[in-house]
Amino acid sequence: MPDAPPEVPLDFAREWVEFPDPADPDHVVRADLTWLSSAWTCVFGRGCAGVVPGRPDDGCCSHGAFFSDADDLARVTAAVADLTPGDWQLAAAGRAGWTEEDDAEDAGGDAGDGGDDGGTGRDPVRSLRTRLVDGACVFLNRPGFPGGTGCALHRMALREGLHPMLTKPDVCWQLPVRREQEHVDRPDGTRVLVTSIGEFDRRGWGPGGHDLHWWCTGSPAAHVSPEPLVATYAAELTALVGAAAYAELRRLAEARLDAGLVAPHPASPAPVPVTLHRRRPGEGPPSGVPVR
Repeated sequence: MPDAPPEVPLDFAREWVEFPDPADPDHVVRADLTWLSSAWTCVFGRGCAGVVPGRPDDGCCSHGAFFSDADDLARVTAAVADLTPGDWQLAAAGRAGWTEEDDAEDAGGDAGDGGDDGGTGRDPVRSLRTRLVDGACVFLNRPGFPGGTGCALHRMALREGLHPMLTKPDVCWQLPVRREQEHVDRPDGTRVLVTSIGEFDRRGWGPGGHDLHWWCTGSPAAHVSPEPLVATYAAELTALVGAAAYAELRRLAEARLDAGLVAPHPASPAPVPVTLHRRRPGEGPPSGVPVR
């Protein structure tokens, strides 16, 4: 595989929008329109360089996946029960145990509500991750598997006509979108829940993120979609902020895109023209735009 183009710097001008959730007056959404109007798309198996040197076929699955809470673990457990040998290359190893404990202090992605920490001050669910086998996630089908390379849980979802976010760990389907939530006390004494939706860049992983071999959000190699992320990630964004809030986000994004006012993501201009940022999400690609 040829060397990937250099990643863009982490710091650049971004445009954010903040609005109240139409379905909940106590919920406010902040969204990074620069990221959500970008041309990012997953390029696993077609340009992904992998987060570990020399292992592009692992994609971002080299370190396994942590669980955000008990509901996340329960959903994946139910999905694992539905996997067939045709879905899962490492079923023989995985049936003997597909989770393992990790000593990372802040394991997992979006924190969720947590669970019983047994008096230790730490959520036992969030110390679990999917087991690693031969240097990658136990659910990662390796090259040469008749069922195809990639996530067994993802493959099973497609076979069953389900969206993969119904079968995969939260962190796997949320990436590369980062959701952060905090309660904010306002000067008038009211309190609101603020949900921020942005780019899960290298910093999102903590200090170790800077040591990743490659990360897609800042790489032009992954900014090749003919559609803005706000459109291609409709299902995921709806799950993260709610249907009414997503509809409002989409409306605001369309208005800004139509006006050409969104600060573009520096990784996005080529090979997708900057005119991508001036199209309404959902329209077909302009003539001459390569579709991969």
